[in-house]
Amino acid sequence: MSFKNLTFLVLFTLSSFAALAFADTSDIPVYRQYFHDKINNEQKLCDRTDGTLDNMFRVGNNEEVNLRISDVLFRKVDELQNWVEQNNFIEKNNDKIRYLGYIETELKLFRLAWKKKEITSGEFPKLIENFTKILLSAETENSLPSLLKDMPYNIAKINANVFADNKSYKEAQKIVYFKYCNLHPEVILTTIRPYVNEPFADSLINIACTFNPTQLYTYAQSLNTPEGNLIHRNNNKLVKTVARLSLTPNALYYFPFLDDLLSEKKSTADIQKYIGEGDNDFDSVGYYKLLVKTEIEYFKRMSSPLKDTPIAMFGPNGLREVLQDRAVRHFITPINTLHEQSNLNVRMKAIDSLNAVDIYYMIVMGENDIYTSSFKHSFNRMLQRMGTTPRCDSLLLSLKFDYFKKFIKIIANFNRLDTFLKCMPKQSSTSLMKAFVSNLDKSGSLEDATDVADSYSSINNKNLRKTILENIEDNEAECKNDNNENGALIYYLLKNIFLSEETTNHINLTDIANIPSIYEIKKSELQDDSSRIVQQVFFYGDEDGKTFFPPFLNSFPLKDWRVVKKKEWVEIKSIKGNVWVFANLPLDYDANLDDSAQVHLNQYLEENEIYPNVVIHRGHSYWLPGTIARMPLNAKIILLGSCGGYKNLKKILETSPDAHIISTKEIGAGDINRPIMSYLNQSFLNNDKIVWKDMWRSLSTAFNQDKNKAIRESWESYIPPYKNLGAIFIKAYNKKMENY
Repeated sequence: MSFKNLTFLVLFTLSSFAALAFADTSDIPVYRQYFHDKINNEQKLCDRTDGTLDNMFRVGNNEEVNLRISDVLFRKVDELQNWVEQNNFIEKNNDKIRYLGYIETELKLFRLAWKKKEITSGEFPKLIENFTKILLSAETENSLPSLLKDMPYNIAKINANVFADNKSYKEAQKIVYFKYCNLHPEVILTTIRPYVNEPFADSLINIACTFNPTQLYTYAQSLNTPEGNLIHRNNNKLVKTVARLSLTPNALYYFPFLDDLLSEKKSTADIQKYIGEGDNDFDSVGYYKLLVKTEIEYFKRMSSPLKDTPIAMFGPNGLREVLQDRAVRHFITPINTLHEQSNLNVRMKAIDSLNAVDIYYMIVMGENDIYTSSFKHSFNRMLQRMGTTPRCDSLLLSLKFDYFKKFIKIIANFNRLDTFLKCMPKQSSTSLMKAFVSNLDKSGSLEDATDVADSYSSINNKNLRKTILENIEDNEAECKNDNNENGALIYYLLKNIFLSEETTNHINLTDIANIPSIYEIKKSELQDDSSRIVQQVFFYGDEDGKTFFPPFLNSFPLKDWRVVKKKEWVEIKSIKGNVWVFANLPLDYDANLDDSAQVHLNQYLEENEIYPNVVIHRGHSYWLPGTIARMPLNAKIILLGSCGGYKNLKKILETSPDAHIISTKEIGAGDINRPIMSYLNQSFLNNDKIVWKDMWRSLSTAFNQDKNKAIRESWESYIPPYKNLGAIFIKAYNKKMENY
């Protein structure tokens, strides 16, 4: 077909396509009916995705949207079929079959992508519109790349693959790859090798460096690879800086300061004096103080009206990751390790050279690692560093209120909020608490609101609780006046959760938030189809796991339990009743054997259709993400060795939305976890339900009489499900959002 004739065809078709309202069927030769049937079948498969085959492609509750998408699926696609049959410019039978194949493939690829949530139903009309333009000009040289150029990635990907036999398919694939890399910069360096000589390669390297300078640094070290050559020839200032650092000893120590190196506020010599030539020369205190100073400077940029986010703030070896690592490694771990040392000068020696701001960041960054006693002594020293009349409002001003909501949550959890507020004028403390509960819907996540909920549960001062509640109510009213539905919902839920703590308010959260009872759980809710209550215990093969595994086994007396030890796990079953416990062995984590044991145990449980409803995490907070990743769906009771913060709570409740969560503010103690587990097991065997307040009252009586001070302190940090207000808030919010 000549280019002139094709141009006429395209212009004619685009101008009159809507007018060609052909009949639902045209005269189709029998030898092509099969290919039309394949298209019709794809239409039916799309139609059936909503559960009903009724010529209506329902993708949601909006009927207008359903009708528009159904019109595209049926009428528009039928028109395309008729166009192929009646188009005299597509003369040969094989060409018509090829065009019909394009239509079938288009529908199939959309349906598969939609099921995988790689494209939305709302994008379907745009997909077909773009497909139609390509179809009408399928033989035009370079038409495919030009028509995909302005499309979003998901549409470009599908339509490029439909026309894989097009002359310009390879050029189209380059466009699709570029769009994909812009959406997923983390894959650029692992996939760019075939494209290193393309004009867009340098711009992708710039994106990769901004997203993850550390990853670029790793590739830059290999000078003789295509990726290494590409990086070192790049002229972008950031890329050149990282490439230069890749040839510098101890380069990763410099990464938190990349922005300052780029702006020449700091030189490598300014940083190198703390790093030294090796571990023996490393100035841990000086380096940490430099990190703190840089954090304050970077946060000031982030909180300015320009919202300027430093390149080195986040990500692997970014400022905050390194600041947290150094706070825990050099200060929190040493004072935690000496928790039995009665001489405080010896125990707290690691933080002797830190000022009040340094200690503030140490506490914030070590939220999930600091022991109760370590926190209390660190907090006291923070106040001491501010002089005889400490002004805590001045402290917050000096660091631009960075992390202040997180800090308030932490000190509230450790019962020091009242002390902190008294170290500032009344007006300042009032303003601070007002700011604490303000703009909870503006952070982009529920983290701030969850922190407020967690804080409230730890506050005993009635006047302070009253102030927080009043501020919550004021914000709710303001959101309603502004028609801010999301904000109003957040404050409405917090208000009712807080009010429900007082039984005299007669607030039933089950009715208000449509969540299961937070005060008790019935035995029947925990039983599977065989009336078993199945527990899974996650152990890790570090020193802690190996120390506490034998006492864990010994907590199941042989007169009441059968214990069978397998190669990688133990199976424990009650002789009376029907309680089963599975726990992986704490095998050597250096050899990844504990990880393999968990994988194989999960496979065994799934193959035998055994679904645990009780999950227990035995290990430090840094192991918790591993437990969450392998946690069975819809667990009803979860005992954590540590809380792990908002992000972990969120992940847990995504997997098990109705879970009753027992957690602790610090590292879990084996001598406390065992009595909790024993109480649960006895309740599973002997009672129809577990009432959390009764359980907590009984355990509190026992632990408060313990002669070991460390046990008494650790127990104070454990949180029962009905007091885990952060988890309750997330549950309630998620339930409400299901109905929006």
